[in-house]
Amino acid sequence: MTLIPDLDAVRARFASLPDLAYFSSGSYGLIADSVSGAFEDYMADRIANGANWGGWVGRLESVRGQVARMFGVDTDEIAITGSASAGINAIASAFDFTGPRNKIVLSNFEFPTSGQIWHAQEPAGARIEHVEEAGDGTIALENFAQAIDDRTAIVAISHVCYRHGGKIPDADIREIVRIAHTHGAIVILDCYQSVGAERIDPRDLGVDICVGGMLKYLLGTAGIGFLYVRADLTQELAPRATGWFAQDDPNAMDIFANAPSATARRFEAGTPPVPSLFAAGAGLALILDIGLDAIGDHVRTITRYALDRFQAEDIRVFTPDDDARRGPLIALPSHEEVKLVDALAADKVITSSRDGRIRAGFHFYNDEADVERLVAALIKNRDLLGPVG
Repeated sequence: MTLIPDLDAVRARFASLPDLAYFSSGSYGLIADSVSGAFEDYMADRIANGANWGGWVGRLESVRGQVARMFGVDTDEIAITGSASAGINAIASAFDFTGPRNKIVLSNFEFPTSGQIWHAQEPAGARIEHVEEAGDGTIALENFAQAIDDRTAIVAISHVCYRHGGKIPDADIREIVRIAHTHGAIVILDCYQSVGAERIDPRDLGVDICVGGMLKYLLGTAGIGFLYVRADLTQELAPRATGWFAQDDPNAMDIFANAPSATARRFEAGTPPVPSLFAAGAGLALILDIGLDAIGDHVRTITRYALDRFQAEDIRVFTPDDDARRGPLIALPSHEEVKLVDALAADKVITSSRDGRIRAGFHFYNDEADVERLVAALIKNRDLLGPVG
């Protein structure tokens, strides 16, 4: 069933496999041999050269180019940040909420970072309106249409909800963008829970900004994120959160003025996270080598296989069944989710939990045997499943 050429050889690149059946990619992706080697390369570089600033800046630009290639956009539209949080904060700092256009429409799919950052703008005049989700892991398009108006400055949405894997369909995103732009608002897409597990084309979706990071399905590590900012929007946004790497010429070392880059680099800050750059570059290289279309097809196929197995074994699933409304993560209700995660881990089946559910995040390195181990472990611990929705 796999659509990944020579999946066994690909799996062999992950030292944790096949010892673990790993379903926690939505929390932290597995480490590949090339990523492990990249950390070793960083240490060797530090030992051999001490401070290799030229090489590190070159690596920063290489990662920027990889992210641009992944999205099919220009390198000048990509900022490399310390985290998704840092990217959203930089964007938030570019807005003035004291005027009549002070409304932020926020989907209830958001990761806490997003909600917290936008609510932190309330003392500066922002007004937050949440778009409620239904009880089945979906958000109706009309809910966005009702919330977005001429006072709206920002519409912040998550491609896939971190809590349960529900996804805003691409067709709905395009319509949300159309509605927002009609009212003069911009759309920020958080793609952290989908990027690397499928192809994402910000230009095709029409979003103005896309934010994410490297530690999940992109196989990197913590401490590094990215922003895509539409080129013509960059000049309209002047972030007050800044730093020397956000300047037009970081080497000018000017303390008497702020001269931000004309590109998306203006949303960066201080010294880049060098060890994380090494890891991110290796993870992105592997993703791009395998191919996002092949990865997306495999993830959809393996999650469908898992859903069919869950149904056959009468294991309740919360995540929407519709492929268009489901990301790479499947959530299973549990009344003792932490205990269940620990019980599965005892059998070397690795999951995570949120909101009364365990989460199984699938990636290109998961196969049918992994799914069967997950199903067997769930049956063994059936008393911990359900009924929480």
